Amino acid sequence: MNFNDKVVWITGASSGIGEHLAYAFANKGARLALSARNEKALEEVKKNCPQADKILIVPLDVSAFSSVPAAAEKIIAHFGYISILVNNAGISQRAYVKDTLLEVDQKVMNVNYMGTIAVTKAILPSMIRQRFGQIVVISSVMGKIGTPLRSAYAASKHALHGYFDCLRAEVVDDNIKVTLICPGYVNTNITLNAVKGDGSANNAKSDSNSNGLSPDDFAEKALRAIAKQKSEVIIGGMETVTLYLKRFFPSLLNWVVTKIKVT
Repeated sequence: MNFNDKVVWITGASSGIGEHLAYAFANKGARLALSARNEKALEEVKKNCPQADKILIVPLDVSAFSSVPAAAEKIIAHFGYISILVNNAGISQRAYVKDTLLEVDQKVMNVNYMGTIAVTKAILPSMIRQRFGQIVVISSVMGKIGTPLRSAYAASKHALHGYFDCLRAEVVDDNIKVTLICPGYVNTNITLNAVKGDGSANNAKSDSNSNGLSPDDFAEKALRAIAKQKSEVIIGGMETVTLYLKRFFPSLLNWVVTKIKVT
């Protein structure tokens, strides 16, 4: 498995899953465009990658929709094409529906769903013209189920599945592949950076995330799925059992999620 001569654009690349995907792709020979809001953190990621001269830093807030096309144009102008887009930018949530301001629901949707669509639409015409490409979406197990404290987050991830399942069917004749990756718990700071109902930072890391899959292991598994151009893959531990309960014993799952403590 190598990605020599592949140009990979990763959003949300300054930390967590995106950061470790950058290292994994770089170690496999890819040329990278890395985006996130934090330019200083992106420069640190670049410095930690082999062959940093192959890496372009393009700071971007995916929810600033009007700035997305210029970022895509900059990357295409620099490399000539984009082989793989990894839509990874995202934000999580820790609050009950009754305690969540509407503007917080909107913020989560703007980043996780609308931001992903904005980036995809920015590169799609070039992939159609070149007649190759792969669009990767980092979704979540929460794109398949719902638990307390995750309403907007789960909604945004569910929406990604509907949208990109449709897109996959539309671009098959253009030789463009769509891969949805559903992580379970991964040991990142996603719960630290999650928003509470009033929009403030959660500032607490859950035991579930701390005990989750290492981001390096996740990245290696994700790259294997991307290389195989899988339509959808679930990467995680025992928490992925909930997806089988959802499919075969939905009533049991509905009962279980009311009894467990979710963090």
